[in-house]
Amino acid sequence: MRAAVYKKYGSPDVVSIQKVVNPKPSAGEVLIKVHASTVNRTDTGFRSAKYFLSRLFSGLLRPKIPVLGCEFAGEVVAAGQGVRYHKVGDRVFGYDDSGFGGHAEYKVIRDDGALASIPDGMDYLEAAALTEGSHYALNNIRAAKVKKSDVVLVYGATGAIGSAAVQLLKHFGTYVVAVVNTKNVDLIRSLGIDEVIDYQTQDFTKTTHRFDFVFDAVGKSSFAECKPLMKPKGIYTSTELGKRGINIWLALTTPFGNGKKVLFHIPTIDKDDVLFLRNLAHQGSFRPIIDRQYALDDTVDAHRYVESGHKTGNVIISIV
Repeated sequence: MRAAVYKKYGSPDVVSIQKVVNPKPSAGEVLIKVHASTVNRTDTGFRSAKYFLSRLFSGLLRPKIPVLGCEFAGEVVAAGQGVRYHKVGDRVFGYDDSGFGGHAEYKVIRDDGALASIPDGMDYLEAAALTEGSHYALNNIRAAKVKKSDVVLVYGATGAIGSAAVQLLKHFGTYVVAVVNTKNVDLIRSLGIDEVIDYQTQDFTKTTHRFDFVFDAVGKSSFAECKPLMKPKGIYTSTELGKRGINIWLALTTPFGNGKKVLFHIPTIDKDDVLFLRNLAHQGSFRPIIDRQYALDDTVDAHRYVESGHKTGNVIISIV
């Protein structure tokens, strides 16, 4: 089969399209003919190893798994013994940041893993983008114990994580203020967000709102900057470590106080999470925003675009 392969860490140019051996499902696994995947921050982060910490999972000196693609959608074409949830012919989507493999024509995943059937009426391209940004958002929202009627600020509401976060927060009944750039104001308003701040024409720190939860979905703010905007027991979280890893330090120290806190949550995902996201998509409460679509042969260009920092929502790889 054809796959986008990387055998060392570095720039997008370390990725190339190669022929590799087709995977075979073991007991409890299904084989998926991949129709679509995404290139996202998880993929580019593992590929570049910008944060050395990621090598503890991917391999200290070189990648242990040569095919990236943690998010995917496709058709089950074979099943190992003991499979219970899915059968040959099922249209499925899912997330796999331990085995990756979505940037290839076929991949295997555990049948009881983060995998679910695609909602009726949804195509493979959209289904491929249902899990990566949304599970990061969902984990952080749950960790912050967000409640109905809380007032929440989402900084960077147009990326895969941010655009999922604002939709999930509205589903949970919160009042959402989204910070975006000028070109995406109308897009984010179309998602039913309560207020939108254009950071290119407005200073978000001048808002009169006080927030129960501040979620920086792009890692471009700081706790110090946002602290004055937070309620006395408000919570701040960011998807990035912060300058010199300060968000880790603050997450370790601020919970000992009785006031404003920083969280740095390590996300997880399982089948229940994917089923939850599937149901939201089926109900129309969540839809992934799609920016661009690339062919498998153009995966390197997709990596470059994602790393440019200019994407809106998700970048799709069409495999078939």
